[in-house]
Amino acid sequence: SLVNGKNSCGFHSLHINQCCCERKTCVCFQVCGKVDSADYQYSSLVFSVSLPPQLLVREHATWLLVKQEAGQPGSLTKDDVLQLKEVYKWLTHPLLSEELGVPVDGKSLFEVSVIFAHPETDGDCHFLASVCRDCFRPTKNKQSVFTRMAVVKALEKIKDDDFRQQFCLWPEAPKTACIAEEIQCSHTPVYVAGRYNKFSRNLPQTPWVIDGERKMESSVEELIAEPLTAMFKSDSFNFSSSGREDVDVRTLGYGRPFAIEVLNPHRWSCTQEEITELQQQINKSTDKIRVRDLQIVTREAVGHMKEGEEEKTKCYSALIWTQRAIERSDINFLQDMMELKLDQKTPLRVLHRRPLAVRFRVIHSMKVDYIDQHHFRLYLKTQAGTYIKEFVHGDFGRTKPNLGILMKTTVDILELDVEVRDVPRQAGNLLPDLC
Repeated sequence: SLVNGKNSCGFHSLHINQCCCERKTCVCFQVCGKVDSADYQYSSLVFSVSLPPQLLVREHATWLLVKQEAGQPGSLTKDDVLQLKEVYKWLTHPLLSEELGVPVDGKSLFEVSVIFAHPETDGDCHFLASVCRDCFRPTKNKQSVFTRMAVVKALEKIKDDDFRQQFCLWPEAPKTACIAEEIQCSHTPVYVAGRYNKFSRNLPQTPWVIDGERKMESSVEELIAEPLTAMFKSDSFNFSSSGREDVDVRTLGYGRPFAIEVLNPHRWSCTQEEITELQQQINKSTDKIRVRDLQIVTREAVGHMKEGEEEKTKCYSALIWTQRAIERSDINFLQDMMELKLDQKTPLRVLHRRPLAVRFRVIHSMKVDYIDQHHFRLYLKTQAGTYIKEFVHGDFGRTKPNLGILMKTTVDILELDVEVRDVPRQAGNLLPDLC
């Protein structure tokens, strides 16, 4: 912009308009080179730009000059002035689109961002720290307190006269151009969901690491996620599920719903046939788990998976040992007990990672299957979050009542299975209750 025919201290003085320069040094072509080497699958892109925060100071100085030249107060507002970032995008979008062969679309899932820096003028912001100390508080994760947001807040607070006293409205034109300090490519996550069965009693749901030492060679999470991230060319992921089972507990029936957030995938488009092939690959690779209903879902569907956790019911099958010899008639009374209310203190086995509390849970119903004088199988339908092992052995009296109290003998649990009995309503809806 020009004030009295002079080049103002904003756009051209920091040489932001590098998109019009020689091809070899143009930032646009640096961006295209970065995109090509990153090897992403994309059909459009969103282009974001972060300009040096000191440019805001020079813009503000220019704005004060414009107001001064306009003369009449209120005849011009900042909303009437185009942001330099938007002007730069107008200039660069056609070049990027032509070079990469795809449209620049603000709603694209693939983002290319450029962070500009201008070391020569870094000091332009420093006077603001003495005028607006509250805006520039140091934080652990920030290398500099002079962030864009901090400068914006300071410029909103500072009075025009104070600004004029601290900063020259006609600063010296820089001798160097802005540099593209960082060019980043990223893609929004892909969400994949399904159900898994766990058949092993020596497999944790997630990697089991204690004091830096790995206790199990694999996990449900890794057996599913590793081939999945390889397909989508992703380096990382987040695994979640509707509940979890202990390392020695099997998950049977229709399987536990799970979802994987595939982070920054370089490939994002897969057909359902490819997903089904991946499911078969996972199932052939191990006999410890089985995956079903694998499919790409929306982020919203994943969010629904954990809704109403406390209201859900769970079904279990437990192999019980009794110290006292029993007859069939000694266990039949359990089948008559309905809506049995429990007080459960946080179990000793998880007290190191969960706070001490008393949880009120309900055993909705029980069925029994007599095996011999010291063994029977107990089928339970419970409120979600009930600690089944502790209900059986009592956890040194921390769960009351417990099976030992009810049967008036010492009992223990030898095996426990989660029995997932619900029928999936349809492909694409993996989230009904687990019972």
